[in-house]
Amino acid sequence: MNRRGSLDAVVSGGGVVGAACALALAQRGLEVALVEGAASAPWRAEAPDLRVYAFAADNAALFERLGTWAPVRDARVQPYRRMRVWDAAGGGELEFDADAFGRRELGWIVEHGLLLDRLWAALPAAGVRVHCPARVVALEDDGEGAIVGLDDGSRLRARIAIAADGARSTLRELAGIAVDRHAYGQRGVVGYVATERPHEDTAWQRFLPGGPLALLPFADGRCSIVWTLPDDEAARVLALDDDAFGAALTRASDRRLGMVRATSPRAAFPLQRQLAREYLRGRVLALGDAAHVVHPLAGQGVNLGLRDVAALAHAVGAAQAARADWASPARLARWARARRSEDTLAAHAFEGINRLYTSDSVAAALLRGPLLGLAGRLPPVPRLLWKHAAGL
Repeated sequence: MNRRGSLDAVVSGGGVVGAACALALAQRGLEVALVEGAASAPWRAEAPDLRVYAFAADNAALFERLGTWAPVRDARVQPYRRMRVWDAAGGGELEFDADAFGRRELGWIVEHGLLLDRLWAALPAAGVRVHCPARVVALEDDGEGAIVGLDDGSRLRARIAIAADGARSTLRELAGIAVDRHAYGQRGVVGYVATERPHEDTAWQRFLPGGPLALLPFADGRCSIVWTLPDDEAARVLALDDDAFGAALTRASDRRLGMVRATSPRAAFPLQRQLAREYLRGRVLALGDAAHVVHPLAGQGVNLGLRDVAALAHAVGAAQAARADWASPARLARWARARRSEDTLAAHAFEGINRLYTSDSVAAALLRGPLLGLAGRLPPVPRLLWKHAAGL
């Protein structure tokens, strides 16, 4: 099927989604190359990564198929069994409980660096050809596939090229795939904190006027925070000393876990909604952050990207089982349409929630608390919401 010396797929970007994509396609028997500009530092247990994910059940199953979930789980993950969501303006509360859903856990809190470390450790045995450090600088379409030029002068020919190189994707831009962006004027402040009361394996989220505050249970008894704030307020909070920051968090968290104390450096990242207008152009596919960036309030960013990967691997496997061309334009287009539809719906849903719970209108304030309470009193609603978030 390939020209001599050519590849089936070139993946640009070796982050969590890109590395998982390379592994998933190699597992299907494809010849795959991964291009990454810089190798990440090895994960160290004594230095927790500030970036954590609320990992969903379907993506744990994907990692299980890739052979990487056991190494992640054995190193450090924190299952969360409950979620409590409430609004600072008052009203009811929405609760998710694994026991009520017949599950051991709702999901897992996992460090970005640990996921990346274990994925990269699996690449050599899977036969993925890693080009690192290297960057994509050129793209050609020869009618049968893509020719990707790297900054070291080498050229990689493949049936498809996959842009998984982040929100500022070079490969996506070279392919001419346009994006729509909307900046929220907010930043997500992250760090680790100790709390007076135990986290109870519970993810706590309070909606505040400036944005939601999440306290996520971490494996060593601390909590990882994601505090969404307007840009100027985020800058002010980052400048606080540890005592003042802990006091501000104690107030913002409604003292649900008692006094809060900062235990790590803090960082912040700008929040935006960014959606690619198409996921397929010629022989280039976009997925992960190269295709969609969403508000972090539901913790679905990396989960959506990994679902792009799982859907692509499934499409390839179905074609192979039918002895059909896995890289036919029609088959790739079906994958692109389905994933763009789901990702776009999710992005706008998260944006709508953010707007409702940060609105200063009296009507919104009167509506949103009772809405949470009503949802919490209707058992099928939390179950449906959780199943959707878990990809089940």
